[in-house]
Amino acid sequence: MKHPSNQQFFSYWNEKRGDSRAPDRSEFQPDAVRGLLGDIFVLACDEANRYPFRVAGTRLGALLGRDLKGQSFPALFEAEGRRDIEDVITAVTEDLLPAIAGITATSTEGVAHLELLLLPFNHRAHVPLSLTGLLAPFETGHSALRDFKLTSWRYIHPPTERLVPRALRKLQLARGLMVYEGLR
Repeated sequence: MKHPSNQQFFSYWNEKRGDSRAPDRSEFQPDAVRGLLGDIFVLACDEANRYPFRVAGTRLGALLGRDLKGQSFPALFEAEGRRDIEDVITAVTEDLLPAIAGITATSTEGVAHLELLLLPFNHRAHVPLSLTGLLAPFETGHSALRDFKLTSWRYIHPPTERLVPRALRKLQLARGLMVYEGLR
């Protein structure tokens, strides 16, 4: 992790998670990361709708030259790289693995280099899955970025315990009456 904003946001996320694999979304306080809010976003983990932005900071909107709410995050990427970023998002949300990625993008000013941090929230029953992140440019003076390209990525501190598939985690979270279909 190279960008100071990403280091600061990861440190806050790590503090909030404590001994768990990820913090609850409700534990995040905007005042604690006030200086970073312009670069922070939240994605809905809705594969059918292509991981839309639920919230996006003002600097991020200015950097991309448009309002991002409801827009698909993978759509920012070149067509041949969209599957890779979708795979990274899936690992972050389903396996609760933070990820850091290097990105290049084009603008009228030239090529821009950015660092992307993706951080999961803890899964809770009856609450839609989402993740948060921060997109930080290394250079200033770029606007209306397009054609994002994933240049590198890695997962941060993989858990030491065995990963449980998402379907089993859903059953672990289920509360109340459960109906199992069977043979007649």
